[in-house]
Formats: sequence, structure tokens, C-alpha cells
Amino acid sequence: MSTSRSSGPAGVWLVGARGSVATTVVAGCAALSAGLHPPTGMLTETALFTGCGLPGLPSLVFGGHDTLDCPLPKRAEELVAGGVLPPGLPAAVAAELAAADSEIVPGGPLRHDERDERELIEAFAADIRDFTARRAPAGTVVVNVASTEPAADGDALPPSSLYAAAALRAGCPYINFTPSTGLHHPSLTAAAAGSGLPYAGRDGKTGQTLLRSVLGPMFAQRALAVRAWSGTNLLGGGDGAALADPAAAAAKNAGKERVLADTLGVPVEGQVHIDDVPAFGDWKTAWDHIAFDGFLGTRMILQTIWQGCDSALAAPLVLDLARLTLRAREAGLSGPLSELGFYFKDPLGDGPSSLSEQYTALTALASRLRTTEGQTGEAR
Repeated sequence: MSTSRSSGPAGVWLVGARGSVATTVVAGCAALSAGLHPPTGMLTETALFTGCGLPGLPSLVFGGHDTLDCPLPKRAEELVAGGVLPPGLPAAVAAELAAADSEIVPGGPLRHDERDERELIEAFAADIRDFTARRAPAGTVVVNVASTEPAADGDALPPSSLYAAAALRAGCPYINFTPSTGLHHPSLTAAAAGSGLPYAGRDGKTGQTLLRSVLGPMFAQRALAVRAWSGTNLLGGGDGAALADPAAAAAKNAGKERVLADTLGVPVEGQVHIDDVPAFGDWKTAWDHIAFDGFLGTRMILQTIWQGCDSALAAPLVLDLARLTLRAREAGLSGPLSELGFYFKDPLGDGPSSLSEQYTALTALASRLRTTEGQTGEAR
């Protein structure tokens, strides 16, 4: 388990704070802190990050923005009914869920909201500053885990970019765990570069694309010619409903296709289809069909099926990213954290697309943080 310091509570401000991923993050952090479950899926709780000075899980406090009003305890019970959270967990961490729920404030823009972009950004930033001043003396990181929005069209800032701008305004690092625009909007480029803050994203790599980032390099390294690569995603819940919008699905698929182009070195035929199946709830099935040529042009096929719960896959990554980004800011790092590309479909900054190469970059970041922690300790 990683060594972490105790320097006061650190904040994690979740955009989309009453969604499945956010609820799983809050409940999961509380469960791990109480020793109720092992930290499966969290690299920051492995030997790789020992001595890096990451904020401890018990030191994390949660708040956020959302346009929904379903309390976190109720949402957690719904996730138990859907098989996402284990039975009895909401009752075991009821105090932590209630505490986080009390720090969730209305987001926006709401229907008939008359505030302009500047007013919305300042209102969101004020919420984050207030939370940090009251609850998080060690600083706050803003993490976007809201539903996917369509790609930005024109100069207007979409909601994800309003929250990203608010994070910068509040002096907080920012993580975009979604394929939404966030800091990618051209009008925020200068603000991000001049903020002196670290930031990371885009679109958490939890399932189908995680597998693609492993298989793509395998074909390239074995000199096997991929002729076509097609895929289908069947999912329900909030993501399924959001991705039923073709524009939102296109934003999601862009990252999936980019991984293949980058790892294979050439574009290939094929598309990814996303189908909303409400009965699946928070579970999803991802199927890939890969046609490739072997020696002497022998035609071959590889098919994969990934069945999993997106919230349970995403939550440990969100906790990892929050801890790493908070520590990166403390260590004086700024700008896009390309070393965190391991976690994303469409990473910010320059970096490889192969999962093994991304893991190597992540280990280099761990070494850097460990060295910085040693220097900080000597200064004390």
C-alpha cells in the first residue's frame, strides 16, 4: 500500500456529483478508508506509489455540482439494487454519503437560466472556493464525471467548459474524465496555459478502449496486417441515455478510433456503434470484431467480449487521478500531465498510445513525485 502524508483534508469536487460514477467514488473511498474492502483497481494503493506523498484516502472530502436532486444515500441504494455496490455498503458508509451530499450544490446552466457565461463561471468558482476554504485546506481538484455532451459547436462554451473555466478561476487542478470538451475549447487554451495548474484528461479508459490499447500494439509489433476493426457497445443508465444522442456518441467514439489509428500506425476500416439498452442499467457489453491477415495472406479473425460495470471500473481511476493531480500540484507541476495518459482514451499533452508505454510514463511520474517528496521532507 502506498505511503501517504497527513496534511489536512484535500477536496475532490465532482461535476456530476449525483451520478453513478460519483456515488461509487464517494462510497468506495469511504469503504476503503474503513477497511471494509480491498483497493482493487487502484494503482495508487500499490507499491508503485510507495513514498510518493499522495493524500491519504481518509483525508479526501467530497462535494460537487449537479442539476439532479436525488440524494447520494438514495442513489447508493439504487446502485445496490443494480448490482453495482455490495449490499449493506450504503448503511455502512451512511455518514460519509450524507456529508458529501451536503456539499453538493446546483450546477447549470439550468432551464431558463438567464446568467451569461461569465456569471455562470464565477458562480461555479465561488462554490468551489467556498468548499475549499471550509473543508479542504490541502487544496481541491475538480473532476468532471458528468454525462457526455455533444462536441462543442461554435464559440459558446458548453457546460463542461464552463466548469473547467471555473476550476481555473478557483485555482484548482482539473481532470476531465469524460469525452466532453472541457479545457479543449479554444477559448480556454490561454487560460489553462497561464494558470500554473496541472490538469489531465480526456475520457477515462475503462473497458473497450483499454483492451484496444493493448491489442493494437500487439498486432503492430507482430507485423500482422489489420484489415478491419469494428465494435459495438450495449449499455444503459445515464451514459446509455446520453449516448443515444448521435452527436454525443460521435464525441465518445472519436477517442476509441484515435487509439487504433495511433497504435496501428494506419487507419483501418470499421466503426463503433453505441446502443442504449435501458434494461442493462449501469452494466455494459462491448464487442470487437478484428479482421487481420497472417503469413501468406491467410485471413483470420479475433473477437473479444468485455462485460463490466462502468461505474466500478471508473471509480478507482477517478480516485487515483484525484490523488495524483493533488500531489502534482503540491510538487509544483503544471500544465497537461501527459504521464497520466495511462488513464485516458484521448490524453492531453504528448505521449504514447500503447498501454505498456503509458504505464512506463506513469512509473516515471511516480519516481518524480517520490524524489520531490524526499526533498520536501528534508526541507521540513
